Amino acid sequence: VLANGVAEIMESLNARSILVGRDISSTEKSLESVPIVTSGHQVIPEKVLSLKPDLVIIDASAGPRVAINQIRSAGIKVIQTPESWNLADINVKIRAVGEAIGANKGAAALIATMEQSSSAASVSNKPRVAFLYLRGTSSVYLIGGPGSGADSLLQSLGAVDVGAQTLNRPFNTLTAESLATLNPDVILVMSKGLESVGGVQGLIKLPGVAQTSAGKNSAVIDVDDSLLLSFGPRTPSLLDQLAKALKQVAP
Repeated sequence: VLANGVAEIMESLNARSILVGRDISSTEKSLESVPIVTSGHQVIPEKVLSLKPDLVIIDASAGPRVAINQIRSAGIKVIQTPESWNLADINVKIRAVGEAIGANKGAAALIATMEQSSSAASVSNKPRVAFLYLRGTSSVYLIGGPGSGADSLLQSLGAVDVGAQTLNRPFNTLTAESLATLNPDVILVMSKGLESVGGVQGLIKLPGVAQTSAGKNSAVIDVDDSLLLSFGPRTPSLLDQLAKALKQVAP
């Protein structure tokens, strides 16, 4: 499984036993025994082929393309499932995975279960939130905009994604000027991203952060990398956790 969040869906479809390899984005403890066949986010075809899979599931971001073509050339079936960048895409992805592994009924049952447990969490004070994608070890500092995925989560809770309101792309270069203009009350980050810049204190030292309301109040929320943008079975519980965290840091 080389598609973001799909290993988690397969586990929820009781298909964990047929997983022989995974991408690095699937980091749940229950999957620790399944070999990782990527280096960073780059597929290593030799590792995939050594596992002799019958099927490889990818999405549009799986690559490089030459690696996927090498897998196909070996006679292995490759199915591309849709990516999910908002809450509305979750059911589409689950159905596609169910179709790929012959578990259509299981997919329908999982969707029904998720809809029954769908989160009704919300925040009433409309906190202004900036989603920052950080990889300090690679000097990657980005602000989420429309289509980042975080905007869908925040909007569903009644929060305001300040980047989605004013920026043009899903991910935009972080500058002191842009962050100061957005002036978020809260900064949302992935846990490993926060760790890569030295925690909250390191984050506040990045350009413009200390000048924002979020920086002045150390109002930072970090979410596990494999969970925040997975848009899968754990997303309803994520929304509950995110709502509670927003109420704590931006009462």
